[in-house]
Amino acid sequence: MKTISLKKTLDKFYREYDFKDRISHDPVAFPRRYKAGPDMEVAGFISSCLAYGKVELFASVIEKLLGKMGTSPYDFLLNFDPKKQGKAFAGVKYRFNENEDILCLFYVLREILKAHSTIEDAFKKSYSAGDETTERGLAGLTAEVLRIDTTPVYGKNIRSRGFRQFFPSPIDGSACKRANLFLRWMIRDRDIDLGLWKGIPKDRLVIPLDTHIARISRCLGFTTRRSQDWKTAVEITTALKQFDAEDPLKYDFALCHHGISGLCKGKKEEDICRTCAFKR
Repeated sequence: MKTISLKKTLDKFYREYDFKDRISHDPVAFPRRYKAGPDMEVAGFISSCLAYGKVELFASVIEKLLGKMGTSPYDFLLNFDPKKQGKAFAGVKYRFNENEDILCLFYVLREILKAHSTIEDAFKKSYSAGDETTERGLAGLTAEVLRIDTTPVYGKNIRSRGFRQFFPSPIDGSACKRANLFLRWMIRDRDIDLGLWKGIPKDRLVIPLDTHIARISRCLGFTTRRSQDWKTAVEITTALKQFDAEDPLKYDFALCHHGISGLCKGKKEEDICRTCAFKR
């Protein structure tokens, strides 16, 4: 009975969620500016890589970067030369990511696009239709990126902390929140998501796990794990499949909003828990 009641609440929140308003406060707004799929894909990847911290801070950086790429970020990256075009981005950096790290992000994307034409094809090189999640595809894409010689940017073949921060891997246990956000944009074809990639079912996606999702998920019994890692993200996603087996990430929006709003404290507080919308 509790499961049925919770599903009704989650479905209600999903139906009533203001997706149109969400776009203006979400990094998915950047790839949505473009018409061509390749431009949306690379703009989405860059946007997701930098989507951490306060929205107003990372959004201004993404705005600067994409603004200097002209009308087609795909064409820009395909022809990117860090020596010739790097000067246009001089001084642009963000938190853990120094200017050279951002230039190296552009450079490795150039190499990926030259080798595979699209990020989708690079991802699908490791992904298999029989996979239960996107783990192998994501891990394979990250591994390929980290094999690229970065000498043209750094002057030697290194992977700085700020550069590696762009490319976490589930193999290392990372929850890969931003990567999973990008995959949600590319694979889901509903709501604010773009649905550019074909042939990967929505139920293979793993929820973009952050503090808010982890907190509310523990309260609702979706996980008992305390660490915010890949296993926890998969466990929460699996729990959500009992409410919608084909599209469990549809509930990401309601859960995230409930957490960000401060309605959930992540621990039992009688006055708050008694009035929790998810437990009515």
